[in-house]
Amino acid sequence: MELQHQKHLFDIPYDITYLNIAAQSPSFKTMHNAGLEGLMQKKRPYLITTSDYFEPVKELKSLFAKLIEVDDYNRIALIPSVSYGIATVANNITLKSTDEILVIEEQFPSNYYSWKKLADKYNATLKIVKAPTSSKNKSEQLNAAIIEAINNNTALIAMGNIHWSNGTLFNLKAIRQKTKQHDALLIIDGSQSIGALPFSVKEIKPDAVICAGYKWLFGPYGCAYAYFGDYFDNGNPIEENWKNRYNSENMSGLTAYQDNYKPLANRYNAGESSSFIHVKMQIEGLKQVLKWTPKAIQDYCKTITTEAVKDLEALGFQIEHPNHRTHHLFGIKLPEGVNTKTIKEALAKQHVYVSFRGNFIRLSCHVFNTATDFKTLTNCLSKLIQNT
Repeated sequence: MELQHQKHLFDIPYDITYLNIAAQSPSFKTMHNAGLEGLMQKKRPYLITTSDYFEPVKELKSLFAKLIEVDDYNRIALIPSVSYGIATVANNITLKSTDEILVIEEQFPSNYYSWKKLADKYNATLKIVKAPTSSKNKSEQLNAAIIEAINNNTALIAMGNIHWSNGTLFNLKAIRQKTKQHDALLIIDGSQSIGALPFSVKEIKPDAVICAGYKWLFGPYGCAYAYFGDYFDNGNPIEENWKNRYNSENMSGLTAYQDNYKPLANRYNAGESSSFIHVKMQIEGLKQVLKWTPKAIQDYCKTITTEAVKDLEALGFQIEHPNHRTHHLFGIKLPEGVNTKTIKEALAKQHVYVSFRGNFIRLSCHVFNTATDFKTLTNCLSKLIQNT
């Protein structure tokens, strides 16, 4: 389906140009109302039933499983953050001193520190795949470097589905094929793509996928999701949440302690992951994303950014070729001699909200944006460039 702009669903003033959903998504009205409904449960806790701790969680897991094409929602865990999910994965990996962990240069910190700690623990090697210095065919060069770096010593590679700061697409099919050849694990951080870009576990077959919920999935801050493949079926969680054990629905028998966890990824659910406020908001967020569909979102973002990209390139900004990056998130490299502080101040005066990453501006958009938002951005940048 072809999407039209959905600004009417949000409470973003018309004088605000918000191109920073990659940092934090705005809530739409039904999600906001769902949060209020959760607050009412806390206001009147005597109305909370046992099923309120369990049934909404099953619905939420099922929605996320559908989004990433997983047949069994029991392979989904609810967690509070990406760092929690990555730490859970690392907690279930044992290395040899000859092993290597691969990460990409300038990877997001949540998907770096746990691997550094794990490598240090076993005197293994944390191998960083460097980004190419040449701006020509940068995406192709980076993907080739990743694939070449995978060898018999590779225990795992941890990476995003796209580069978090500039939207560069990674060739996960080819990377997965190479990891299979060398019995290496593939751990994906989908935080900056899942929900706005089609992603299929069936197609890629990663060993784990961790995804923040407060960006492209429109959840509240403090929620995330994790998919765990069969490598982790009998692993050790980093905490012992009572709801993760068999028969936990029988609250009158909770001290009849159970040795067994619920099946598959349920053992990895964080404590209090059935938070009434969070789960209700997350459900509404995922329902809406599934209704829009990631493909339609991606196509819409391409439509509203195409002309702006041409204008920005004409001004001297460097942007990855559209075939090798996403359209919901992409970086524009500042021309030589342009002062970052000056740009920040000028955009702030025009109420244009973006992210700055080094000498790049990261632009991220969604269905609440229009081509007019990007025209506001390019007009502002054009005036600065002309006065430089």
